[in-house]
Amino acid sequence: MRIAQIAPLAESVPPKLYGGTERVVSWLTEELVARGHEVTLFASGDSKTSAELVPCAPRGLRLAGVRDHTASHLVMLDEVRQRADEFDVLHFHVDLLQHVLFRDMAHKCLTTLHGRLDLPDIQPVFRVFPEMPLVSISDSQRAPMPPGLNWLATVYHGLPPSLLPFNPRGGDYLAFLGRISPEKGPDRAIEIAKRAGIPLKIAAKVDRADLSYFEERVKPLLDHPLIEFIGEINEREKRDFLGNALALLFPIDWPEPFGLVMIEAMSVGTPVIAWRRGSVPEIVADGVSGFIVNSIEAAVAAVERAPLLDRGAVRAYFEARFTASRMAKDYLDAYERLLAPPKSRLIEELEVA
Repeated sequence: MRIAQIAPLAESVPPKLYGGTERVVSWLTEELVARGHEVTLFASGDSKTSAELVPCAPRGLRLAGVRDHTASHLVMLDEVRQRADEFDVLHFHVDLLQHVLFRDMAHKCLTTLHGRLDLPDIQPVFRVFPEMPLVSISDSQRAPMPPGLNWLATVYHGLPPSLLPFNPRGGDYLAFLGRISPEKGPDRAIEIAKRAGIPLKIAAKVDRADLSYFEERVKPLLDHPLIEFIGEINEREKRDFLGNALALLFPIDWPEPFGLVMIEAMSVGTPVIAWRRGSVPEIVADGVSGFIVNSIEAAVAAVERAPLLDRGAVRAYFEARFTASRMAKDYLDAYERLLAPPKSRLIEELEVA
């Protein structure tokens, strides 16, 4: 199959530091190439891939200091359109702009929606272009969307099992990994660690948009012997950071579409302590790969129980549900549904119903 993967330009594929969507695009692209498919990746020029790379910006826009990515994405989408006849499938990982430009090619396009969908500002696009094929990354993610959209599948993220290898030992500290923002709950994580009397290491980036929150709400809490702020880390550093942790804290305060860091922690065998929001009940097996909680008190109790969980069982749960191989298979199934004649798709949908 001839497949175009169209990535956001914010980060390289894979990212050098923080970055979720571009990381997933990289894992999917490499797995599709390994399966013998002809894959072309539209991404920033500093990306690394075994597919054909079409550089659409010299480097990832965030680290290059570019704040508004719209113009660069429009130029990339024009390049994709000019080459569209070369591909059987156009797989978009940018959320909105392609719906206007590729409406006449809906039969060979699908978009994985990687962000939150509960904000009313984005809803008009989906109401005007309901025929555009979509993939969600969790069932909860699509719940706020208007009825009548062309959902092909829900495909959970997956990563290569060797990327973050199993660590049977773990460690004696709690980990917070990702991004400093109100919805990610770093202040909750700090409170949990202090109440539990367990060290907390925070490896997270601070976006310009969240700088005031960091300075006013989080930074004053860092002056404590149990709390260590590390900052943004790369993939290599992530192995030890997660593998040597007692548990990952994921105290979110928003409808998380997926939560990649949860399966990264499970990959190394580290259990996850997460708030019951968004995708969390779909990703975490309560009492097996971690604990799902609703309060600071419950999270502190979960910290005490985390060492009792079998890290091997956490890793096995990851291997059963969240590998790149499984993700690629699910996407190939979605591509087949996309390309199937309308009558065949209708029969399949009736059989599922």
